[in-house]
Amino acid sequence: MDAVLQGFDLLLGTPLAFAAIAGVAWGIFGGALPGISPSISMALLLPFTYGMEPTSAIVLLGSTYIGAEYGGSIPAILINTPGTNAAAATVLDGYAMQRQGMGGQALGISLYSGVIGGMIGLLMLVMLTRPLANLALAFTPMSYFALGVLGLSVIASLAGASILKGLAAGVLGLMVATVGTDPMSGVPRFTFGQVELLEGIAPILIMVGLFAVSELLRQAGAPVRTETSRDTARIRFPGRKLRRRLVKPQLIGASIGTVEGVIPGAGGTIASFLSYNEARRWSRSRAEFGRGSPEGIAAPETANNTVASTALVPLLSFGIPGSNSAAILLGGLLIHGLLPGPRLFEENTDTVIGLYTGLFVANLSLLAIGTLVLPICLWLVNRSRALLTAFIYALILSGIYTINASLFDVGIVLTAGAAGYLMRLFDMPLLPAVLGVVLGFLVESNYRRSLVLSAGDHAIFLEDPIAVGLLIVAVLFIAGSLGTRLWLAFGRNRPTAAGGRSSA
Repeated sequence: MDAVLQGFDLLLGTPLAFAAIAGVAWGIFGGALPGISPSISMALLLPFTYGMEPTSAIVLLGSTYIGAEYGGSIPAILINTPGTNAAAATVLDGYAMQRQGMGGQALGISLYSGVIGGMIGLLMLVMLTRPLANLALAFTPMSYFALGVLGLSVIASLAGASILKGLAAGVLGLMVATVGTDPMSGVPRFTFGQVELLEGIAPILIMVGLFAVSELLRQAGAPVRTETSRDTARIRFPGRKLRRRLVKPQLIGASIGTVEGVIPGAGGTIASFLSYNEARRWSRSRAEFGRGSPEGIAAPETANNTVASTALVPLLSFGIPGSNSAAILLGGLLIHGLLPGPRLFEENTDTVIGLYTGLFVANLSLLAIGTLVLPICLWLVNRSRALLTAFIYALILSGIYTINASLFDVGIVLTAGAAGYLMRLFDMPLLPAVLGVVLGFLVESNYRRSLVLSAGDHAIFLEDPIAVGLLIVAVLFIAGSLGTRLWLAFGRNRPTAAGGRSSA
């Protein structure tokens, strides 16, 4: 009850509500533009949060995530082009309904299901995060080192088709994290005489470069979409009968979204397709799927909006960003001196309660804002790529420059963008590199502190029960990912029949 009253005080006494509403609106615009993912929408805002009050800044970023997950369904339904990866499953039935003249109803189902998924996800976030954070006071340098290793172990599941490329990306991130001043001795390292590098390379610069700039470079070489929409569809929310029909797929989407969100590396895309598949499996109208089924929209939209909240569970509890968007939010926390992980709930209670309150306002306001901004989204979707790209570049560069009034920072962002573009060309995942940059200092500093405490004896890591538990989980996580890859490889090459030859 005290937390609820504290949330109301923050809502009335701070610009929390404004930040939540502004974040949702910006996220919807970002999600509605094909190629501008939730993480890129958040990355574009990140430089502008420097001068904000910490709680409002975090709420702004979190609300952008929520808005972008819904916004991706707008072009998916209207022009058969998902605005975000997670909206790809919505295309299957959303565009089919649009072609049947029911685009407004499809948009209504998407928005209605998104709000339900967001509220369920927020409830799960509140229920699951605090119990996991009760370990706060028991964490030692050894525990924090193991926690960082656990975060890096996520690379095994984020590596894509090649685990070697994922590891290479992670190593690049760790190398960037070593630039600056030695955390124990204070000796400059890898600065090459540049005073600007003495404090290291801020993760925000790497994030904006890798996610936003590299994506713009990639799109510059992609074919221009010629299909446009003159649609004037208006959102029509489902009636009572249809709402009853949507309960089952929404529960399926919320359940899968909760599980997938909590698991680092899973994310909204996997949750959306799994939910779509299970909704079709348990539906009484399977034949409608792919031809304009309302259930085929409700399930994936509920799932990816649930993930938008539950993905914050490992981030807030353990400081482990399990997705690109969570990594951006992690950067926002670090910018304001908020160390995510177990101690966050002990030392920054106001920020956590403010985040919960802001996300609640964001999910409620999604209904109204999603309806109001639809005409603007339709207009934006049909602008030329050149104009949109120029606007986004101007937003990135001006935002980065305002942080420290430094052209050196702008140069780092552009360099990171070029590196990210090359990584995309060679199919190297970006998130492992970001994890390396963000978690590198945590791992190194606590590793060395632990050795100082033990006079160089590595056995100290096996004497801390929490550290041992986290290291075991990290090993299991890596083993599970490797085992899955081996099983898939074996399955593809095993004999198709008794005495038959391998399919390879």
